[in-house]
Amino acid sequence: MLGFVPPLPQQPGRPPSAGHMIVCGDDALARRLAVELRYVYGERVTLLLPPGRDANSPDTPLTQRGRAAALFGRMSAAMNRAGNGGGTTGGGNGTGGSGDTNAGVEAVRIMEAPEPSDDVLEEAGVDRAAALALVYDDDERNIRAALTARRLNPRLRLVIRLYNRKLGQHLEELLDQAAAVAMPGIDPALLDASTTVLSDADTAAPALAATALTGSSKIIQAEGLLLRAAERPPPRPGETVDPGLCTLALLSSTTNDPAGAEGSDSSGDEAPQLLPDERAVADATGRGTVVLEAISRADPARPATRMGGRGAPLAQIFSRRLRWSALGFVLAAVALVIASLLTTKDSALHSAYLTVLDLLGMNDPAEGAPPARQIIQILSGIAGLLLLPLLIAAVLEAFGTLRTASSLRRPPRGLGGHVVLLGLGKIGTRVLVRLRELDIPVVVVEEDPEARGIPLARSLHVPTVIGDVTQEGVLEAAKIYRARALLALTSIDTTNLEAALYARSVKPDLRVALRLYDDEFATAVYRTLRTAHPGALTRSRSVSHLAAPSFAVAMMGRQILGAVPVERKVMLFAALEVAGHPQLEGRTVEQAFRAGAWRVLAIDATPPADRTPDLAAMPPYNPDGDAAPPPSGLVWDLHPGYVLRATDRVVIAATRRGLAELLRRQRSVVPRQ
Repeated sequence: MLGFVPPLPQQPGRPPSAGHMIVCGDDALARRLAVELRYVYGERVTLLLPPGRDANSPDTPLTQRGRAAALFGRMSAAMNRAGNGGGTTGGGNGTGGSGDTNAGVEAVRIMEAPEPSDDVLEEAGVDRAAALALVYDDDERNIRAALTARRLNPRLRLVIRLYNRKLGQHLEELLDQAAAVAMPGIDPALLDASTTVLSDADTAAPALAATALTGSSKIIQAEGLLLRAAERPPPRPGETVDPGLCTLALLSSTTNDPAGAEGSDSSGDEAPQLLPDERAVADATGRGTVVLEAISRADPARPATRMGGRGAPLAQIFSRRLRWSALGFVLAAVALVIASLLTTKDSALHSAYLTVLDLLGMNDPAEGAPPARQIIQILSGIAGLLLLPLLIAAVLEAFGTLRTASSLRRPPRGLGGHVVLLGLGKIGTRVLVRLRELDIPVVVVEEDPEARGIPLARSLHVPTVIGDVTQEGVLEAAKIYRARALLALTSIDTTNLEAALYARSVKPDLRVALRLYDDEFATAVYRTLRTAHPGALTRSRSVSHLAAPSFAVAMMGRQILGAVPVERKVMLFAALEVAGHPQLEGRTVEQAFRAGAWRVLAIDATPPADRTPDLAAMPPYNPDGDAAPPPSGLVWDLHPGYVLRATDRVVIAATRRGLAELLRRQRSVVPRQ
């Protein structure tokens, strides 16, 4: 257990100073985000939580406030240990060697309120805050609070968690328009960063889907281009591996061992190394790598794939057995026509006419005809007897198909090498989309027939099993014994664990990835499964851990192109203006690189007046027209001696602490007029 957590005062009499950041939420993402802002970026943070226990973990003895306090205590202790240990060497975290770089910043201020109402937000100091994150699990609550906050402080930077993508786009435009009206003449770049709508499901789905694959790749989109961060196994003795554009990370020495542990920040020398220099890459033996591999143009009009393949529409209506029977009947009719043509010396049209009449039993008996003609007529009559049951079967199957067109598809016989996905909530639905984009066969198991992702599974013709995964026979119906991996993504930790244990009892070498909320519970489960099944890969993932860095960078007013998980670390891709960053401005690309902190990957050569504010957005063009898509202004093949200018905009890969060092704000805040 987490032990005793002393109660923290509400501090109603001490209003927060200007320039702080407010995080409002009701689950682990809010706590993770507060930790990220306080202990990585060194910001003053006010955390607003609902009273009572976490809805996702109702059995925990700690309230939301207690769990947050315990998490902050563990982080503070870890930072103190790092500081007493003398820091790091070699720029491993991009912060030098000063231990807790956030000295002098007060601890996170925790408030409790059932709703982020006007009074609660005013008490949290929203009128003086620099940024507000609304990460409640309920979209409606986030929207209502965002509208209230924009009214109370038009200059406030908003980061909103929404699952609905289209609604998020409209809300972002509405709130930006409100900010533009309140602040005439605002810089378009600042306006673009004033409201950011993110989805934790979209952020975490690629990483969760990648756990089902071996040697998987992660995709980052920038100005219509796809950056592929590919994971490669260690090279064999004497084997030369293509280094790609650059090496983004060295995996831990045990990551390719099923019984080995995934590395994290506390793994020491065994941990993965993010953004290593050339010497570290050359000295690394027996380690896998993550490299920036291929860059290709994104296709904006890519259709959604279906499990049904590219067969003719008849394949969706009639069974294979019926189609083969119909083909046999047609071949028999053609053979009878040819036989009649050869024996009667009649024209082809007349021979076909007589054969059709014989098949349908409509022709007169051939009493005075030659024996060959009589034999053909008898054979045609026998073949015609087979036509009636064939037509009846076709009608019944057609009616059955129409009746079950809106039903879910069952797993087909002989299915193998697929991924079994448990849960079609917010996260499971996004992971399903990602797996289908990669053309990976999937079988879904969901207990609730009205779950959020059921209509999507029906539209994609994904085989679905409706049932409680903890009940015997459900995983067998999903063909778990022939699956390649299991993704347990339900919202209940015990259900995910029980499903993983049962699946391992059926197939001991099954690759398993678990979604677990509680960190300590996840660690214990991971170690136990790894020890009990050393021959199988076991991975545990936390959605809040994957999504929090992107939300934190958005609160700092910077644009995140994507986050790539490297084992239990996270590497961020961001777009930055060189101006105002002495670590970049006036330096060459080679000099600006800091091992373990950041690396400049590309430069936007587009003139500042013509630049796209959002690099992650798809450039507008008509894919059906004759005009080719506009060329990208990003230059990826950089010369090491190129000097970065203040007017340049760069795309960088950075660690969390490296990016925090680049984005750390000045403590002094100019008072508003």
